[in-house]
Amino acid sequence: MSRISKPVLEAEALTTSRVLGLVGCLAAVLAPHAMHVPLWITLIVACAMLLRAGFAWRGYGLPATWILAALAVAAAAGTWLSYGMLFGRDAAVALLILMLCLKLMELRSTRDAYVVVFLGYFGVITNFLYSQTVPMGLYLFACVWLITAYLIGMQRQAGPRSVVALLRHSAVLLGQSIPVMAVLFILFPRIPGPLWALPQRSGSGVSGLSDTMAPGTLASLSLSDAVAFRVEFDSEPPPPSLLYWRGPVMWDFDGRTWRTGEAEVDFRRDVITSGNPIGYTVTLEPHHTRWLFGLDLPAQVPRNGIVTTDFELISLRPIRERTRYHMRSQLDYQIGRNASPATLSRGLALPDGFDPRARALARSWRETAGTPREIVQRALNMFRQQPFFYTLVPPELGMNSVDQFLFETRRGFCEHFASSFVFLMRAAGVPARVVTGYQGGVMNPVGNYMIVRQSDAHAWAEVWLPDAGWVRVDPTAAVSPQRIEAGMDAAVPAGDPLPLLARTDNEWIRQMRFAVDSFTYGWNQWVLGYTQERQLAMMARLTGRRVNTQSIVLMLAIGTVVTVSVLTYLTMRRQRRRPRDPVVALWDAFSRKLARRGLPRRPGEGPRDYVARASRELPPELREQVEAVGTLYVRIRYEADPPARAAASLREAIRAVRLDTR
Repeated sequence: MSRISKPVLEAEALTTSRVLGLVGCLAAVLAPHAMHVPLWITLIVACAMLLRAGFAWRGYGLPATWILAALAVAAAAGTWLSYGMLFGRDAAVALLILMLCLKLMELRSTRDAYVVVFLGYFGVITNFLYSQTVPMGLYLFACVWLITAYLIGMQRQAGPRSVVALLRHSAVLLGQSIPVMAVLFILFPRIPGPLWALPQRSGSGVSGLSDTMAPGTLASLSLSDAVAFRVEFDSEPPPPSLLYWRGPVMWDFDGRTWRTGEAEVDFRRDVITSGNPIGYTVTLEPHHTRWLFGLDLPAQVPRNGIVTTDFELISLRPIRERTRYHMRSQLDYQIGRNASPATLSRGLALPDGFDPRARALARSWRETAGTPREIVQRALNMFRQQPFFYTLVPPELGMNSVDQFLFETRRGFCEHFASSFVFLMRAAGVPARVVTGYQGGVMNPVGNYMIVRQSDAHAWAEVWLPDAGWVRVDPTAAVSPQRIEAGMDAAVPAGDPLPLLARTDNEWIRQMRFAVDSFTYGWNQWVLGYTQERQLAMMARLTGRRVNTQSIVLMLAIGTVVTVSVLTYLTMRRQRRRPRDPVVALWDAFSRKLARRGLPRRPGEGPRDYVARASRELPPELREQVEAVGTLYVRIRYEADPPARAAASLREAIRAVRLDTR
């Protein structure tokens, strides 16, 4: 490559340090995207930044325009091939990253640098499309700090400043903007729906329960530390044995996989309850499906939700943002005592040709047992008395999975016990179904709320008894009571893998985790969860009356004007109180000294002209002293290399002038 011939004007050309600084800022902004974009995009971005930094360091010329145009077309084509689109969250962000790096390759002048800087600010925003956590917010705030410092450095045409000085100046500007940011955040009218959830590919879901269950499904899910939802109880929480968070109800079995089937929405309330319902508020993390969760038995339907005949809570739209809803549940209930023959027939259906040994065992129970309750008890006794083991790493099962589990491996997770139990019940003539959801939860004493994680995913059974309707039966509790009373970490064998947050018994670390989660929960509630509904409610509490969007806009205008006015006043007051330059203070004192002699300084009169006029009107013995003061002041103020001990030298020269001499 040829050496650059500096065709750009010197006033517009970028120095090597400025190019390297801008590349570093962009690298910090785009680094988090490496977790979201394909590997080939990450490699291209890294190569482009290294090449641009190398060109600046070595002084090489940049690629021709036609090469960059061809690369832009190739980037668009690669994005299309990877995502199948050029719009939507993932594809648009990937294309923006590629184009931003190509813009670096034509970075020649200050004008180009300004364009890249403002694109860098936009790049900061795109990171919030993927994560709005506190650590990510702090990291991106640091990125804004760096970019702002770089932008300030671009404005310093008089000479370079140190990096520390630029960062300090940037910090002051960002600090001054925080009150305005707070006013805009609180009062700017919120829009309904998620601000950061743009359209994305349907295959990029979040782990969670689904409408199917097969051996190993919940075991793999239980290795996740991710929070499923958090719960704030209106009163004391129920005991662990009642913490069953109802989710999808499985009816249809094909020999290996259970499915929910079609759900009926307009149900008849075949429910008998006793006691007072328990109230609580659920904050559900996004999982991109429509399941909502509540304690058995839901007595209230969340807004924008429905309840099925199986008492499943379903949202009207997929949960793509953090959702908060209030619930009430009845813990003492009877449901389905008047179940229809079609429903009971559905609860007895089994596929032909599967698991003959389990069928034979169930038939023997049906022939010898007197009632359905005795059949249920025999199955539970089998799990309780025979060598079954609760484990997160069950062996693989073949075609006759129920037979293999019951009579050979006998090692499984909750879905193995629930599935085989329901199969046995149906084979014995007792209607039964599988219920999935979550069981348990851990109270956070710092925030006084319960955390339910994906590792709490659970499956249990419901059997229909003529005198009681659908009754919950948890065969896992017969094998491992510790799972229900103390959680999964107390139930699994010592060698089984556990989620990270279930490994440590150190109380100090547990309390620290609770504190961090409590802070995160507050961030989610009051920052990310500051919705239009919550904004209107808060404004109504502050004003004592109902407010609308127009009122909030008016309050926003007034609040912004007041905040900016106060900041302006404080800034001006601080500037007035700022310590004066001692050299300027000495010159002003000297001017007042001459004014007392009848020689005041005229408005706009420079130091050379002032001293020359005063010298002409002063006696000859004072002229040399006055001119010496003026010459020294001009040298201190305007020359690049002022004398040592400038202020002390000027003070001594002024003292030497005896204006009272006649």
